[in-house]
Amino acid sequence: SGATGRLLVKQLLDRGHEVRIIVRSIENLQEAIASYDKLSVIQANLLDLNDSEIAQHINGCDALASCLGHNLSFKGIFGSPRRLVTNATRRLCSAIKANNPKKQVKYVLMNTAGNSNRDLIEHISFNQKIVIGLLRLMLPPHVDNENAADFLRIQIGQNDEAIEWAVVRPDGLIDETDVTEFTVHLSPTRSAIFNAGTTSRINVGCFMADLICNHDTWNKWKKKMPVIYNKES
Repeated sequence: SGATGRLLVKQLLDRGHEVRIIVRSIENLQEAIASYDKLSVIQANLLDLNDSEIAQHINGCDALASCLGHNLSFKGIFGSPRRLVTNATRRLCSAIKANNPKKQVKYVLMNTAGNSNRDLIEHISFNQKIVIGLLRLMLPPHVDNENAADFLRIQIGQNDEAIEWAVVRPDGLIDETDVTEFTVHLSPTRSAIFNAGTTSRINVGCFMADLICNHDTWNKWKKKMPVIYNKES
């Protein structure tokens, strides 16, 4: 039901897919989304559900997508839960395994271009390293994003029998009404700190939907951390 999540939901519904969402509140859901026949809404705080409830809610799903993020308020940044994204990722992956799926389930995680893919050698300037180090000390949400991606990279890894994953890294998020051209890269092409690009939330939703729905797109980016930018004119 967040700024990006609800755009992803609409993208999937518009493509004719059955979608099941777990949301803390339905107040932010647009009427156009809430009226879809193929949408099932579970109103709950994900981390308040027990393991069997989570497993039941996701049973039969071919893909899971997480657009969870911390609210940009003092409580949202510094309050509990500080490991919202990481704990949700860990528990959802455990639920996937508990269901013993017959084929691998896709897990698509929205993250940030400020988080490096440590499976690769990504060039980061000395000044950016200093700033990222300060962010780790001062802003718990940044560490949460790093830990969530690292859980997929390291704990799930490249050869898990139940789960395949992709971590989508947008740069500076903006709001746009329509999908526009965008580019996707293996690693950042610019500094997320000193020369940030822009990525519209609706383009993030479109790309995440492409990963879920398009076989070729998934095969290109699975087990990777693609970076998405709006195409510059």
